[in-house]
Amino acid sequence: MSTKVEKTVVVDVPLSTVYNQWTQFEDFPHFMNGVKSVTQLGDDRLEWVAELGGVRRQWEAKIVEQVPDSRVSWAATEGATNAGTVTFRDAGNGRTEVHLVLEYEPEGLVEKIGDKLNVVENQAEGDLERFKKFIEAEGYATGAWRGSVAEGAPVGTPGVEHAAASRGDDGKAGVSGKAVAAGVVAAGAAAAGVAAAAKKKDTGPDTEPVTFESTAPPAAPVAPAAPVVPGETVTGETVTGEVPPIPPVDEALADDTVDTDLGADPTTRRIDDRPAGGPI
Repeated sequence: MSTKVEKTVVVDVPLSTVYNQWTQFEDFPHFMNGVKSVTQLGDDRLEWVAELGGVRRQWEAKIVEQVPDSRVSWAATEGATNAGTVTFRDAGNGRTEVHLVLEYEPEGLVEKIGDKLNVVENQAEGDLERFKKFIEAEGYATGAWRGSVAEGAPVGTPGVEHAAASRGDDGKAGVSGKAVAAGVVAAGAAAAGVAAAAKKKDTGPDTEPVTFESTAPPAAPVAPAAPVVPGETVTGETVTGEVPPIPPVDEALADDTVDTDLGADPTTRRIDDRPAGGPI
């Protein structure tokens, strides 16, 4: 499945100057992040080397149409599958509108993750802004190629179908195992960070268990008590293994006549002359 990107930027430089600078393909690394090199193999053939998201890609592209001060269209012939067009239009007052249309097919896990995160779209927008600053700061083109390719037989805006020859070409993909691993780890870390942030938002402030450590020395182990054997002497007493019987209660202590012996009134059981219930 392919992805299509369209971006536009207005440059405060005249049309011919902007177009001339764009034809200097080998200067692209000055303002295109991730582009390591562009080598012009001929009037209509380019070799690209780029690295984006830890993935190094190398491919060749054919310029299928080029019209001075108007457009440049290309399609990959091997390597990364992509195609597109850059058009130039006079915006008046010495300004130029640059419009980019790019279609590509992400290959591999890392590129597919990057595609979901709009990495290429953001990269394209940033590259156009850097081109704008680059040419506005110079004020003139570093070179120019005013030739034409397939002029008079417009092919329109090429899509990935024009780059069909590059499909399934892994020979120059240049994807190293380390780069793929790094890309996957980075993507996994980002996903974990989002999940953690969402969880923190749902559960409120984080809490951590608190562990208390004692600084006192450990207590000495207590030896188990020895079993008591009937007949043995413990601290001077003889243990017989039987509970001695409780002596009977003296009946005299529970006799109702005790109060009588003390001179108590047998009815009120008081020993004074005050009536029952009166003040003491």
